[in-house]
Amino acid sequence: MSAITSQSQTTARSLATRPVWQVGVVAVLAGAVVTEAFALVARGLGVPMDAASPGATEAAEIPVGGFAGGVLFWAIVGVVLAMAVARWAQRPARTFVVTTVALTALSLVGPAVAPHTATSTQVVLAVSHVVAAAVIIPLLARRLSHRRV
Repeated sequence: MSAITSQSQTTARSLATRPVWQVGVVAVLAGAVVTEAFALVARGLGVPMDAASPGATEAAEIPVGGFAGGVLFWAIVGVVLAMAVARWAQRPARTFVVTTVALTALSLVGPAVAPHTATSTQVVLAVSHVVAAAVIIPLLARRLSHRRV
């Protein structure tokens, strides 16, 4: 057990000394993998993976890899935000967490109003936003709690 604790402490120290963008890359990749795994489990449990964008007349299938792709796309915005708050915010970790938690909450509106989308799919979409945030935000916040940009 002490070897695992020692390894996690070494990893935490290593992340604290890396540039924000490098920690962001690790966080985004981890978030994409975990979120896609969550979606694959939901798929395996029979949740239909068909969703529609606002204004669409019918739902389209969310392809395998679609959840990871969405995380990769939007989390890059989060990494840029982390880099900006690291540079200009008085308390970067707090600023980042407050902002990204608010943005995550706002992102839940999309799945809730997705037309032509089964309720179970809407739930999986919303939970996937929370899953990605739960992986990415703490890793970047931990890095931002150290002053080195």
